[in-house]
Amino acid sequence: MNKTFIACFLGWTLDAFDFFLITFVVARIAGDFHRSIPEVAFAITLTLMCRPLGALIFGWLGDRFGRRMPLMIDVACYSALELATALSPNFTVFLVLRALYGVAMGGEWGLGAALAMEALPPAKRGLFSGLLQEGYAVGYLVAAVVFGLFFNVVGWRGMFVIGVLPALLILYIRRHVPESQTWLAARATAAPRAKTSVAGILRYAPLFVYSVLLMAAFNFMSHGTQDLYPTFLEVQRHLAVGTVSSIAIIYNVGAVVGGIAFGALSQRIGRRSAILVAAVLGIAMIPLWVHAPTTALLALGAFLLQFMVQGAWGIIPAHLNELSPSGARGTFPGFTYQLGNLISAGAAQLEATVAKTRFALPNGAADYGGALAAIALIVLIAVILFTALGYFVAPERRDEDLSPLSS
Repeated sequence: MNKTFIACFLGWTLDAFDFFLITFVVARIAGDFHRSIPEVAFAITLTLMCRPLGALIFGWLGDRFGRRMPLMIDVACYSALELATALSPNFTVFLVLRALYGVAMGGEWGLGAALAMEALPPAKRGLFSGLLQEGYAVGYLVAAVVFGLFFNVVGWRGMFVIGVLPALLILYIRRHVPESQTWLAARATAAPRAKTSVAGILRYAPLFVYSVLLMAAFNFMSHGTQDLYPTFLEVQRHLAVGTVSSIAIIYNVGAVVGGIAFGALSQRIGRRSAILVAAVLGIAMIPLWVHAPTTALLALGAFLLQFMVQGAWGIIPAHLNELSPSGARGTFPGFTYQLGNLISAGAAQLEATVAKTRFALPNGAADYGGALAAIALIVLIAVILFTALGYFVAPERRDEDLSPLSS
């Protein structure tokens, strides 16, 4: 595993760590600012809505000036904004800072995925795609550990202070990570330079639209099964902080293992075939995930569902970069990914609202489990349909070199 891949993996891991800190403290923030849980969940929505802007800005910088320096700037931005969040004097400032954080968060994935995938030979992209994407689950896992160990000591504001630590990654990137050889080669030729822009993406409009819709389904699947789940465990199942943290660690271990396993499997049976298998099996795990009668079975259901959900996600870094026009690889994967995030940005807020208005328990309390199950079923079916549609949109390119002249 080379130093470039390590840096990209850590960048995505620490970005996810900063993002997921808020999912563990929604109820606490609501109490501190005297707001409802759906109102605080809007901060998650706002972060996701702003990610496409960051993907566009930093993706354009990555295609124009190289992957390395924009990646360092991006890490600095999201770390500083995480620290600023801890100092929010009121709910309005809190929302503004989460929006700005969304811009910074949106820039990391596209730059890191392009830099990592361009440095790998075709035969290794499936396995390392799964490993790279599961930096997201590792970040969630680290957030769960930090929550379990430190929340009762530092509170929700202290959690965001801890979130400034990713800034140290800049030193590693500066010292150990070279510029993408693919980008350097593209810069040296006239034809790829002409395509290195947002305008270049428009030449592939049908593929672009399809990729955005596919990413909308994927992002709804991910955020719909993750962001409100700790709230469900804490508020509806009445589990203690330590138990919620432990279950989150368990299901994120499942996510990491699933992402690597299905990423490797996709190299053998194809990207789309592996996604379809993961999504179909994910549907079968929904009842155990939210309706298990005991805490142990609940943890098992969460492990298995995230094994499938993030198993499908583990294929995406390779799949999107393989579909991407080479001259726009800094922009295309990240921008389509984050536009999908924009469409699905309201997942947590929608679930919180639906849990209260459509799936209320007999005592009037919100039924988060019912809302989570219904929405998970819908979005997993959507992932199956959009993945299958891809066979008619563009061929897979899992065995092709991602050289600057290969698209």
